[in-house]
Amino acid sequence: MDTAIDISSQIEHRLLARNELNEFFFVREATRLAAACREMSERFLRGGRLLAFGQGPYVTDAQHVSVEFVHPVIVGKRALPALDLSVLFRPWLDALLKPDDIVMGFGPPEGDPEVWAALDSARGKHAMTLALPGLEGSYAAAPATSDPFMHQELIEILYHTLWETVHVFFEHRQLGHDVGAAEFLYPFLGQEKQETFDVLGEVANSILLKVRDDAKLREQVAHTESEQIGKATLAIHERLQRGGKLIIFGNGGSATDANDFAIDCVAPPIGYRPIPAVSLSLEPANITAIANDVGTELIFLRQFIAQAQPNDVAIAISTSGGSKNLIMPLEEARKRKILTVALLGYDGGEIKRRGLADFPLVVHCDYIPRIQEIQASIYHVMRDALEVLSRGQA
Repeated sequence: MDTAIDISSQIEHRLLARNELNEFFFVREATRLAAACREMSERFLRGGRLLAFGQGPYVTDAQHVSVEFVHPVIVGKRALPALDLSVLFRPWLDALLKPDDIVMGFGPPEGDPEVWAALDSARGKHAMTLALPGLEGSYAAAPATSDPFMHQELIEILYHTLWETVHVFFEHRQLGHDVGAAEFLYPFLGQEKQETFDVLGEVANSILLKVRDDAKLREQVAHTESEQIGKATLAIHERLQRGGKLIIFGNGGSATDANDFAIDCVAPPIGYRPIPAVSLSLEPANITAIANDVGTELIFLRQFIAQAQPNDVAIAISTSGGSKNLIMPLEEARKRKILTVALLGYDGGEIKRRGLADFPLVVHCDYIPRIQEIQASIYHVMRDALEVLSRGQA
C-alpha cells in the first residue's frame, strides 16, 4: 500500500478512536464534574486560588489551566487567580497554600506518586483537590485509558469544561450574580434563580453536549484533514531523516500546546524514540527580553533566526491564524525554504490565505477550547505516525 495512504488511514482511525473513549468517560463523570465546578466557584468567591502542577509533559496542562483562568478566551470574563507551580510544586504549595484554595495535580494514566503526595498534603489543610488522574480527592478522575496521548486530550476537555462551568456558577444569581455573558455557554440558566439540584443536572447535561460537539468536530477533521495530516507527517519525517528538528511556537493556550508537542518529541512515552524538537514558547527569559526591548511581534522571529537550520521544520500553532508574531517566523522560514506546518482554527486566517504554511491543518470552528482540543489530537496522532515511520512499519 502507498505509504501516504496508509499513514492517512491510520491517522483517521486514531482520531476517531478518541470519541468513543471521551463519550464513555464524560457520561460517567458529568454530574460529579458539575458538582466540582460549583465548589470551585464558591471557593473563588471566598478568595481562593487555583494552584496547578504536574511533571514532564503534564507541566503543560498546569500551564494551560493557569492561562485559561487568568486570561479567559471569552471577552468580558473576569480573571480568576491561578498559578502553575510545576517547577517546585511541593515547596511552593507548602509556602502558599490557604484553606480556600483549589489544588489541581496532573499526571500520566498510571498516576504520579509525588503529585498524589502533594495533593494529600493540601487536602489535609482543607484545600479542595482535583487528582487528574487519581483515586482520592475532592474530585478524582480514575484513568479511562492507558494511552498517554489520549489520556492527556481527555483531561484537556475536562479542564476546559471546568473553566466554562465555573464561570456559569460564578455568575449565576444563586451565587449573587447575573448569568451575563455566560448565558450563551449554558442558555438554559436564563436570568432566574434555580434550585441547586436543577442547575447541577442541567450543567451536567450541557457538559455532555460540549463533549459531543467536540466529537463531531474531531470526526469532521478525521474525514477532511487526515490526508493532509498524513502528507505533513511524511514531509516532517523526511526532514528529520536529513538531520532537522522541529521548531514549534504559539501564544497562550497554543503556547502550552507547542510546549507539549516538543516535550512529547524529546521525552516521549516509554517505547518511543526521541525526536529533536524545541518550543520557542518555552523560553520566558528570551520572550520577555525581546518583548521589552523590541516588541511582542518579534518574540518568535528573533528566536527563530537564531535557531533555524535548513532541514528544520517550523510549526506554528494558532486558533486564529492571524497572530503577527507567528506570521513573521513563517515568513522567515519561507525565505529560507524551510518546511512550514501550521495547526489553525477558524478558516485558517492570514496564515492560510497568504500560503505561509506548506501544510495548513485547519480545524473549522470558531470556539477556542474546541479548536485546541482537536489540535491536541492532531499533533498527538502526528507524533504516533512519526514513531511508526521511524521504525519503518508504514
